[in-house]
Amino acid sequence: MKHLKSLLMVCLTIVLILSLSNVALAKSSKSTLKSYKITFVSAKLVENNHVGNEWSTGAEVNGQAISVGKSKTLKLKDSDMIILTATAIEEDKVPDEGTESEEVEVSSLTKQKTTSKINVMVTENRGRYSGNTATWTFMFKIEKL
Repeated sequence: MKHLKSLLMVCLTIVLILSLSNVALAKSSKSTLKSYKITFVSAKLVENNHVGNEWSTGAEVNGQAISVGKSKTLKLKDSDMIILTATAIEEDKVPDEGTESEEVEVSSLTKQKTTSKINVMVTENRGRYSGNTATWTFMFKIEKL
Protein backbone atom coordinates (compact mmCIF):
# COMPACT_ATOMS: atom_id res chain seq x y z
CA MET A 1 0.00 0.00 0.00
CA LYS A 2 2.86 2.32 0.86
CA HIS A 3 4.45 1.74 -2.57
CA LEU A 4 1.13 2.30 -4.28
CA LYS A 5 0.76 5.73 -2.66
CA SER A 6 4.31 6.66 -3.66
CA LEU A 7 3.71 5.48 -7.21
CA LEU A 8 0.46 7.44 -7.37
CA MET A 9 2.21 10.61 -6.15
CA VAL A 10 4.96 10.20 -8.76
CA CYS A 11 2.38 9.72 -11.52
CA LEU A 12 0.40 12.77 -10.43
CA THR A 13 3.58 14.84 -10.29
CA ILE A 14 4.53 13.76 -13.82
CA VAL A 15 1.04 14.60 -15.13
CA LEU A 16 1.20 18.03 -13.46
CA ILE A 17 4.66 18.77 -14.90
CA LEU A 18 3.56 17.73 -18.40
CA SER A 19 0.42 19.86 -18.18
CA LEU A 20 2.37 22.93 -17.10
CA SER A 21 5.00 22.44 -19.80
CA ASN A 22 2.28 22.24 -22.48
CA VAL A 23 0.80 25.52 -21.23
CA ALA A 24 4.26 27.12 -21.29
CA LEU A 25 4.88 25.85 -24.84
CA ALA A 26 1.53 27.17 -26.03
CA LYS A 27 2.25 30.59 -24.51
CA SER A 28 5.76 30.75 -25.96
CA SER A 29 4.57 29.87 -29.47
CA LYS A 30 1.89 32.57 -29.27
CA SER A 31 4.37 35.15 -28.09
CA THR A 32 6.60 34.49 -31.11
CA LEU A 33 3.87 35.65 -33.51
CA LYS A 34 4.62 39.09 -34.92
CA SER A 35 2.46 41.34 -37.08
CA TYR A 36 3.56 42.39 -40.55
CA LYS A 37 1.80 44.78 -42.92
CA ILE A 38 2.34 44.04 -46.61
CA THR A 39 1.32 46.79 -49.05
CA PHE A 40 1.01 46.37 -52.82
CA VAL A 41 2.58 49.71 -53.79
CA SER A 42 2.53 49.67 -57.59
CA ALA A 43 2.51 47.78 -60.88
CA LYS A 44 4.24 49.60 -63.76
CA LEU A 45 4.78 48.65 -67.38
CA VAL A 46 8.48 49.43 -67.82
CA GLU A 47 9.12 47.93 -71.28
CA ASN A 48 6.75 46.93 -74.08
CA ASN A 49 8.14 45.66 -77.37
CA HIS A 50 4.88 45.38 -79.38
CA VAL A 51 3.18 42.94 -77.00
CA GLY A 52 -0.06 44.91 -76.67
CA ASN A 53 -1.86 47.83 -75.07
CA GLU A 54 -4.74 46.36 -73.05
CA TRP A 55 -3.43 45.07 -69.75
CA SER A 56 -4.68 43.76 -66.45
CA THR A 57 -2.55 43.08 -63.39
CA GLY A 58 -3.02 41.24 -60.14
CA ALA A 59 -1.11 40.43 -56.99
CA GLU A 60 -1.36 38.07 -54.03
CA VAL A 61 0.12 37.92 -50.55
CA ASN A 62 0.22 34.35 -49.21
CA GLY A 63 -2.53 33.38 -51.65
CA GLN A 64 -4.83 36.31 -50.81
CA ALA A 65 -5.61 38.79 -53.60
CA ILE A 66 -4.54 42.38 -52.98
CA SER A 67 -5.16 45.58 -54.98
CA VAL A 68 -2.72 48.41 -55.69
CA GLY A 69 -2.51 50.74 -52.69
CA LYS A 70 -4.07 48.19 -50.31
CA SER A 71 -2.45 46.29 -47.43
CA LYS A 72 -2.77 42.93 -45.71
CA THR A 73 -1.75 42.40 -42.09
CA LEU A 74 -0.42 38.95 -41.23
CA LYS A 75 0.59 37.39 -37.92
CA LEU A 76 3.67 35.30 -38.58
CA LYS A 77 6.41 33.35 -36.83
CA ASP A 78 10.08 33.78 -37.69
CA SER A 79 9.98 30.39 -39.43
CA ASP A 80 7.13 31.47 -41.77
CA MET A 81 7.38 32.73 -45.34
CA ILE A 82 5.68 35.66 -47.06
CA ILE A 83 4.86 34.65 -50.62
CA LEU A 84 4.35 37.57 -53.00
CA THR A 85 2.86 36.77 -56.41
CA ALA A 86 2.55 39.18 -59.34
CA THR A 87 0.65 38.61 -62.61
CA ALA A 88 0.36 40.70 -65.78
CA ILE A 89 -2.01 39.79 -68.63
CA GLU A 90 -2.17 41.36 -72.07
CA GLU A 91 -5.83 41.08 -73.05
CA ASP A 92 -6.33 40.04 -76.67
CA LYS A 93 -8.05 37.10 -78.42
CA VAL A 94 -5.38 34.80 -77.03
CA PRO A 95 -4.17 36.49 -73.81
CA ASP A 96 -0.45 36.67 -73.06
CA GLU A 97 0.33 36.14 -69.38
CA GLY A 98 3.32 36.31 -67.08
CA THR A 99 3.50 35.41 -63.39
CA GLU A 100 6.38 35.56 -60.92
CA SER A 101 6.59 34.87 -57.20
CA GLU A 102 9.02 35.74 -54.47
CA GLU A 103 9.34 33.99 -51.13
CA VAL A 104 10.51 36.21 -48.27
CA GLU A 105 11.70 34.48 -45.10
CA VAL A 106 10.24 36.30 -42.09
CA SER A 107 13.49 35.65 -40.19
CA SER A 108 15.38 37.65 -42.87
CA LEU A 109 13.33 40.81 -42.21
CA THR A 110 15.80 42.72 -40.05
CA LYS A 111 14.69 46.26 -40.92
CA GLN A 112 11.46 47.95 -39.81
CA LYS A 113 10.49 48.49 -43.48
CA THR A 114 11.58 46.50 -46.50
CA THR A 115 10.65 46.80 -50.15
CA SER A 116 10.38 43.94 -52.58
CA LYS A 117 10.47 44.31 -56.36
CA ILE A 118 9.18 41.61 -58.70
CA ASN A 119 9.76 41.81 -62.45
CA VAL A 120 7.21 39.99 -64.61
CA MET A 121 7.93 39.25 -68.25
CA VAL A 122 5.07 38.67 -70.69
CA THR A 123 5.84 37.14 -74.09
CA GLU A 124 3.67 37.75 -77.17
CA ASN A 125 2.33 34.38 -78.27
CA ARG A 126 0.87 35.11 -81.73
CA GLY A 127 1.24 37.20 -84.87
CA ARG A 128 4.12 39.03 -86.43
CA TYR A 129 5.46 40.14 -83.02
CA SER A 130 5.41 36.62 -81.60
CA GLY A 131 8.29 36.18 -79.15
CA ASN A 132 8.53 39.88 -78.26
CA THR A 133 8.35 40.74 -74.57
CA ALA A 134 6.95 43.29 -72.19
CA THR A 135 8.18 43.77 -68.61
CA TRP A 136 6.17 44.88 -65.60
CA THR A 137 7.65 45.87 -62.23
CA PHE A 138 5.58 45.23 -59.11
CA MET A 139 6.57 46.90 -55.83
CA PHE A 140 5.60 45.68 -52.37
CA LYS A 141 6.39 47.19 -48.95
CA ILE A 142 6.74 44.96 -45.88
CA GLU A 143 6.54 46.61 -42.45
CA LYS A 144 7.00 45.18 -38.98
CA LEU A 145 4.21 46.41 -36.72
